[in-house]
Amino acid sequence: MTDLGKRLGDLIDDYCPRCRLLLNHAIASMVDGQVVKVICQTCFSEHPYRHGEGGKKKPPNPRATLFDQVVAKLPSPAAPDPPPAPPASQPKKRSLNPARYISRHKGKPPHGKR
Repeated sequence: MTDLGKRLGDLIDDYCPRCRLLLNHAIASMVDGQVVKVICQTCFSEHPYRHGEGGKKKPPNPRATLFDQVVAKLPSPAAPDPPPAPPASQPKKRSLNPARYISRHKGKPPHGKR
């Protein structure tokens, strides 16, 4: 069999800007044997062929780099502090006044509180 290369309708991998993933795409248009537009097989959006290159990479967050610089200047602790001792077990105190039930409806008290 002869290898004809890429043809309309063939599936190729490309980056989809809508899905933001590298997914299967069908070739929608070609110019001089080069793929120009593709259709995502997941979201069915048509977009220019991106040759599998993803979106723009985000530059590092300046606050994160500043935080890393500050943390690097902090002295390292010699020994970690021991965990605090658990409080002595004491019986729970009951409140002097029981909780009041507040209702929007006037009349009957709540079920079981007659």
